[in-house]
Amino acid sequence: MRCVQQDRGVSLLDWFERVAASASILCLIHCAGLPLLLAVLPALSRVLALPESLHLWLLAFAVPASGSALYFGFRRHRSWRPVATGVLGLVLLAIGALLSEGERVEVLATIAGSLCLVAAHVANWRRRHGGRLHAG
Repeated sequence: MRCVQQDRGVSLLDWFERVAASASILCLIHCAGLPLLLAVLPALSRVLALPESLHLWLLAFAVPASGSALYFGFRRHRSWRPVATGVLGLVLLAIGALLSEGERVEVLATIAGSLCLVAAHVANWRRRHGGRLHAG
């Protein structure tokens, strides 16, 4: 279903929602795609050494961006489901970024957290727009 957007510009809340959802998708691509690429091309892992602090920086961005978008969405639609899913996603991202139990736990927690955040932002967006996704 496509909804025609009115002449007004994109609201600040829509912008936050788009940025937060995009960051979650990029995080998912990073966590799922990069290990696969590095497994296939071991030589690339020596050239493309990402610092361990990258995950902390990404988490530091995800918490306020997602938190703001979900909070302001909740104020509008009063549904706890997107908020709860988003909080679960942020907790899983924090587990992945802060625990050093092993690479497997880190990757699984981060992927699960990213998927939860994407689902939370899509649900938040739909509830704010009455069940419709706006194009554009």
